[in-house]
Amino acid sequence: MTDHTPDPAMLAKAETLTEALPYLQRYAGETFVVKYGGHAMGDPELARDFAEDVVLLKAVGINPVVVHGGGPQIGAMLKQLGVESEFIDGLRVTSAETARVAEMVLSGAINKEIVAWIDQAGGRAVGISGKDGGFVRAAKVERTTRDPDSNIERAVDLGFVGRPERIDRSVIDTVSAAGMIPVIAPIGVGPGGETFNINADTMAGAIAGALRAARLFLLTDVAGVLDSRGDLLTDLDPPAIARLRAAGTITGGMIPKLETCVSAVEAGVDAAVILDGRVPHAMLLEIFTRRGAGTLVGKSMPST
Repeated sequence: MTDHTPDPAMLAKAETLTEALPYLQRYAGETFVVKYGGHAMGDPELARDFAEDVVLLKAVGINPVVVHGGGPQIGAMLKQLGVESEFIDGLRVTSAETARVAEMVLSGAINKEIVAWIDQAGGRAVGISGKDGGFVRAAKVERTTRDPDSNIERAVDLGFVGRPERIDRSVIDTVSAAGMIPVIAPIGVGPGGETFNINADTMAGAIAGALRAARLFLLTDVAGVLDSRGDLLTDLDPPAIARLRAAGTITGGMIPKLETCVSAVEAGVDAAVILDGRVPHAMLLEIFTRRGAGTLVGKSMPST
């Protein structure tokens, strides 16, 4: 007699799809901006998973926009070319020569590799930078540092390090409407045609704000924001972030990431999420399950 008992694994998959249904309905037609970087970008298996996830989002009616980093790759190329790197307070000074190398690495090798991964996963991707169509107009980043001896604050010239000043969303809208996935290198163009290297998190946050995206995802190499005991904080708003920062719970590189999240939410993004890109399909777990997978930053909760 034939056993018609359903396979437990198949049942689990069906239940997962059922759980995902309300989220699929909620996000259909929305835009998600994903900052892709860290170890997830250097691991072929994770890169394949990421590409499949992005293609899946497009297939279910969501418009994914990928913004990628590439700091380690730029550093490696500069070393290979014998170009010395200068750092001030941990920030790379970008000379005109360094900016040319950064553009070559970001807009060339890395960008086209991500496009190829998405194409292999069955999607249609278009690689661009902020210079294409002039869609990211950049301004020079201004920084100051305080002398530890005199306590005098002075301006620091980081060269061709920029910040997004104006974004023409029509370029991305056109690519997305054509059924393709934009893959964006964090390069902008200055008022005189100068090439500016832009922090990828900052670029992604600014683009998400300009697109009024439903979600901004920052893929990192940590689980998310942790409390003083090392436990994951799954939901934060700007006031909570300010309290955690004042208490010294949030430090180091997590500070600018959370500043990007807050700026994006204030610019009209529904929510921003910091995720561990080393976890396979972390983005799908965050989007389509009740459990979530990282730290979600939303608008301020009303006080009670």
